[in-house]
Amino acid sequence: MRVPEMTIRAKGQAIILRTATEQDAQMLIDYLKKTCAETRFLAKEPEEIQMTVEQEEQFIKRTNDSQTDLMLLAFLNGTYIGNCSFTGVSTSRYQHRATMGIALYQKYTGMGIGRAMIEKLLEIAKEKGYEQMELEVVADNQRAIRLYESIGFQMYGKLPDNMKYLDGTYADAYWMMKKL
Repeated sequence: MRVPEMTIRAKGQAIILRTATEQDAQMLIDYLKKTCAETRFLAKEPEEIQMTVEQEEQFIKRTNDSQTDLMLLAFLNGTYIGNCSFTGVSTSRYQHRATMGIALYQKYTGMGIGRAMIEKLLEIAKEKGYEQMELEVVADNQRAIRLYESIGFQMYGKLPDNMKYLDGTYADAYWMMKKL
């Protein structure tokens, strides 16, 4: 789905949020590779990011044409800094639920930007008729867990050994949800 461009504020800074366009494809591929290299809290290793520009363009188009999915790109002073998204479920028994994700370049974390992005994403999801937002977070990501809890998310489950890293270690995941 598409939404109009908007400005949110995070600790006095103006953050522009807008729907992705097909012209953003290469930028988003580069972003995925870098953010996956910056943290162990995302689902992929950087070398697993193998999509072509054409494949990313198709993904953006499908997301924008969807009635259930939204991806918002965030810009600070004209610089791309990350994105947030939700994916809804269209089957009737689950259509009240959506799953969200967010990631920022590491140098933009801890500035209140993620909180402002999530709050806006939740507002849009509620306007679109969703009643419940869900997410999965790596159990070691205490900073994110504290943020989610401060916004009203509650843990409802734990999956031991959810991720296995290349070095052979594992990480658990928590499932969290918030009623909208």
